Order: sequence, then structure tokens, then C-alpha cells
Amino acid sequence: MDHGRELIHTIARELSAMAPAGWQRLDAVFAITLAAEVAHVVFVDAEHAVSMQPPESVLALVRAHRQVAATMSAGPWWQLLLGVTASGELVVDYDYGDEPFPDGQLFAPEVYRHDLEAFPHTAVPMWLAAYVGHNGRQQRTPPQAVARARADRAAEVWPRLVGNEFPPFPLMWARWATLAAAFTAVRSAVGPRMMPWLAIFEGAARSGATLHPLPGGRAVLSGGVWNAPELATAYRLGGPFPELYAGAPEWVAGPVLNPRAANGLLSFCYWWEAGHWYRGESPSADDCAQAVPGMWTSGTTTDMVVSLAAVEPDERVRTAAAELVSAAEGRVVTRDTLVAVFGDGEQVDIDGAFYQFVLAGLAVVVARRMPENEVTSRVRDYIRGLGPDGLGIPTADYPLSKLTAKRFDVGWVLYVPVSEGRIVMDWPVFYLTDDGVLEHSSSVASAQRMAELGQQFRQRHGSGIDGRGSP
Repeated sequence: MDHGRELIHTIARELSAMAPAGWQRLDAVFAITLAAEVAHVVFVDAEHAVSMQPPESVLALVRAHRQVAATMSAGPWWQLLLGVTASGELVVDYDYGDEPFPDGQLFAPEVYRHDLEAFPHTAVPMWLAAYVGHNGRQQRTPPQAVARARADRAAEVWPRLVGNEFPPFPLMWARWATLAAAFTAVRSAVGPRMMPWLAIFEGAARSGATLHPLPGGRAVLSGGVWNAPELATAYRLGGPFPELYAGAPEWVAGPVLNPRAANGLLSFCYWWEAGHWYRGESPSADDCAQAVPGMWTSGTTTDMVVSLAAVEPDERVRTAAAELVSAAEGRVVTRDTLVAVFGDGEQVDIDGAFYQFVLAGLAVVVARRMPENEVTSRVRDYIRGLGPDGLGIPTADYPLSKLTAKRFDVGWVLYVPVSEGRIVMDWPVFYLTDDGVLEHSSSVASAQRMAELGQQFRQRHGSGIDGRGSP
């Protein structure tokens, strides 16, 4: 038996000797470097799990094993994982950092830098190379963005206008939201999602992106492809780093950049302005494909929705899915449009899916007809909040007990009837639409004003993001 295997068996025996009565299995994790270490051991029986810290004698053996591993071709491991059963079965795994370490097992960058100086690795994982060496190079605070944009203009550094790669932003936003709704409808824990003023996607292979709308018909798409070749060359081989923000305007800044920028793992950044996508030294859209959802065309989006909606979809499902994509692109999605694709049974989450469209501003929300007693209660509370002089007339002349409500097409008009024989010019009148918009007027109830309120109501519930991409 070689020295490394002998150390592993000794570690396993010493850990087993610590086990409580009735134990069935132990799992141990050791994250060891020259400057820092974390160790955790869990003993499991039929009903319980007990955590313990290994003694110094075990930690000394683990350090010795890493020293032995450092002489091997693979180099020293970053984490050692052991599994031991009460019957003596032993499972060993060495973690060389192929995946980022979880919280609680990730040390400060300087800890890894010190370790890499002592034990040079032939192939440092890119995420770790970025973690210890990004030096904030991809961060772009608003002051930095302004300074860089001015410097680029002075040096005549212009972005590249991108044509026929990514879809136009309004269509991308609509299709992204459609896929987010589809994954939500089938209760998937993965897939794209919508947030207020933000679209998110994290792929299964650790690639992902965010899409941020901005006022004025602008947007920023940024993210990272796992092990992007340009970053791998820069971090591992000392090559040049791509200037992702070259020529970018000052509004392309940290608050709208994908979180990967903080860790040096951003591999692309595009921005939408005046009806076009632009980029600096980012790769082409094809090279970013694994980091964004399948929203390239209406057809690809429809196909994805169909694949989620049914194992063996028929023509009805395909037609309904195409109509859903079309409604999203037209910003007129209703709940019934979703139900036509996915049904409305307990196995699907139609309300959650529809909310994805609400967040994206693409839903037509049908307001319920507000009942008369609720309308009267709201207006009475409003009048009381105005105070004794808020109506512009003596309160005694406007008794709330006589408040009258009359229905019009999208709401109610409320007032206290004028006493018989009395003529007034500025009599308080209130309009309350079914979506809760309350307006106070000092004039006779106007049919023209009711028509205007109806038009405004329909505009509020018809679309969220306009054709220029502005929420």
C-alpha cells in the first residue's frame, strides 16, 4: 500500500473510532490550504445525524496526505471527501475545483494565491483563477462608467453595431418572459424567470445571463459562458482580457450588469439603443447561446413551450403555444391564453405563470368589477382624509350618509345629491375605476370625462413595454 492510501485508511479508522453508538455512516469534508482549513464530519444512524469536529490528530493526517498529493501529477487537492460505513466500506473523492466551492468552504482570494505560489497547478480552474486574479477588472461603477465613456469618445473607441444575431430587444423580452412562464407553469425549479425590470437565466452548465430594461428604449444583456475561451486564455495563460465595455455608454454600469462581473467571470455584454444591439469585444451571439434561453425566433420559443406543455403534443397544443408567443410579442397575454396551452389542473401553476407576464408588463389584467359598497367605503375614507376644508365647501352641506354611486362602463361616479332648489357650480364629484384609480373633481359629472377614464383604463391594462422597449 502506498503512503497516500495508508494515510487515507488511517484517517478513516480514527474517524470511525469517534463514532457514537449505533452509527451507520460517516461523511467527512476537509478543505485544506497552507493558510486556512475547514473540516466537517457527520455521523448518521437510522434516525439522527450528529456533527463533530475532527481532532488535531486527524487534521495532521489530512495535511500530510495533501503534501503527498502535491508530489503527484494531478497536484494537491483542494478538498478531500470521505465516506465510511460501519461495515468498513470506504469511498474517497478528491476535489480539484472543477466546480466552485460552496459557502463556508471558500476562503479569501489571498489564501489561494499563497497556496498556488507554494504548489503551482498545471490547470487551475477558470473560476478559481478569476476569483484570485480578477482584481475588480470587470466592475464598472457609475462614476467609472462615466469616466470610461468619456475616455472612449476622446480616443474614438466606438462599439460594434450587431445585426441579425440577437432578436430585437422587445421580442427578446417577450420570448424570455414566455419561456419563464412556461417553466413556471410546469412547476420547474430551473429555467428563466422574470423579476421587476429584470429577466434572469441560469443554465444547467453554470452559464447564464440577465436582461435589464432601462428607460428610453434601452437595455443591457450580459452574462457568462462557463469556461469561456477568451477568459480562460487570459486567466490561465496571461493573454489579453477582452474589453467587454469598449465604446459602451455611461448607462452600462454595475447596477444593470450580471453579477458575474463582480467575480471577473463576465464573458459578454451587449446593449440595446436606438433600435440596435451593440457590443465591445464580446463574442458573437452564437458563442453566447448556452448562457441565454432559447428565444432566438418565435418558432424556437414555440417549440420550447410545446416540449414543456406535453410529452406527445398534438396540433391543438402547437397552435395554442404559437398563439401564446404571438400574444406575448403583442403584449396582450391573458390567463386564458396560458390555460389553452397548459390546462388549469392542479399539476400546473397557471397563476404563477401568468404572474411572470405581469412582471414583464406583457399581461392584460382583467380588473374585477368593484362592488358598490366597497366603492362607497373607499370614497368616504378619502373624503375624511381630506379634512374639514378639503372639499372646498362646508362639510355639513356634503353628508357622507347620502353619498350616491352610479355605474359607468369601467367604474363608478360618486357624489352627494344637491338639495332641491339649490344651484351650485363647484360640487364635489368622485370617479373610481375598477382598478382603484380615484379622481376628485369639482364639477358636474361629465360623460366626456367618463369616456376619457375608460380609454385610460384600457391603456393601463393593455401593455407594459412599448415598441421602443421602454417599460
